[in-house]
Amino acid sequence: MSKKDQNNRIGVVYSTDPNFQYQTEGAKEATTLPANQQKLYVQLDKKQRAGKQVSLVTGFVGSDFDLAVLGKLLKTKCGVGGTVKDGEIIIQGDFRTKIQEALLKEGYKVVLK
Repeated sequence: MSKKDQNNRIGVVYSTDPNFQYQTEGAKEATTLPANQQKLYVQLDKKQRAGKQVSLVTGFVGSDFDLAVLGKLLKTKCGVGGTVKDGEIIIQGDFRTKIQEALLKEGYKVVLK
């Protein structure tokens, strides 16, 4: 058993049973809701960005991979850079209307803040 697996064991430190299997916590990946069931919030943000404006998309429920795919789509539609981190999509500049149109076309419910 690797050192990493030893840190994730639940409840049992040692067992004399030769057939005993340790129970470990598994990382559970969030399942992505369909687009028509999601409500995304699009807002303009300048906090802690040296006065630069960014469009922030929050409220996505799903896996990190699907969030990254959506972020790539929005960056491509707006033609600018951005990032996906902490469950948020950050697009450089004020592109709230373009983002709203792209998300509505994909089937998401969008709220502008």
